[in-house]
Amino acid sequence: MALRMEKQKKPSRQQVYTLLVQIGRKDGDGLPEGATGAALICYASGVDEAEAVRETVAILKQADTAPLDVTGYGTLAEREAQGHDIEPDERALMQRALDENAVIVAQMTPFYGDEAEA
Repeated sequence: MALRMEKQKKPSRQQVYTLLVQIGRKDGDGLPEGATGAALICYASGVDEAEAVRETVAILKQADTAPLDVTGYGTLAEREAQGHDIEPDERALMQRALDENAVIVAQMTPFYGDEAEA
């Protein structure tokens, strides 16, 4: 009788965090003309929120943006516990971030004038 040893896959400790990132202007940032900055909704994987924030800031800096502030909204489970309504397309982007161990920028809203300070 032959026994076959299969390597069991460890469960991933990665989770996906929803982050709101405010960015300022920087040459080559790709923001629309006249924009003073933007708000980005990102889904980022990490073993904890701090890692997700670090990875997101690093990726955004590599993309020639100027991250100014990051607000974390937690994991999918945490958001559901808070009563957030999470649409199927948003869930799909979160799953993609987890599957690809990536940072996904889901939405970008440019600021004009003094909106960023409001």
